[in-house]
Amino acid sequence: MNPTTLKGACHCGAVTFEVDTPPEPAVRCNCSFCRRRGAVMSAPFVKEKLRILSGEDELTLYQFNTQVAKHFFCKRCGIYTFHQTRSNPDEWRVNLGCIDDVDAYSLDAPVKDGASSPVVKPA
Repeated sequence: MNPTTLKGACHCGAVTFEVDTPPEPAVRCNCSFCRRRGAVMSAPFVKEKLRILSGEDELTLYQFNTQVAKHFFCKRCGIYTFHQTRSNPDEWRVNLGCIDDVDAYSLDAPVKDGASSPVVKPA
């Protein structure tokens, strides 16, 4: 599938962005963090494909365990918008629930086995 420009926002609209990536192949993850947030994530892309249009100062960063992955959230509404992956730090994924005109729950999104990734300590 060829990349598509997807436009999205957090729940409150403080953070808006666009990214050049197709919505599929979508994926979910069963690591301790992803399992709790329940997000459906986009196909991977390089950071240069992500453009924050507004609200960059409204983003906050969450990292845990190995501190490699970078998970970004809106400070106002708490919605996860996108992240840098742990398995390949050159790759990023976006929360498809934030994307306009995409029904994340209608996509085929197999579960990646992040729970089996080595950890520094159990999360």
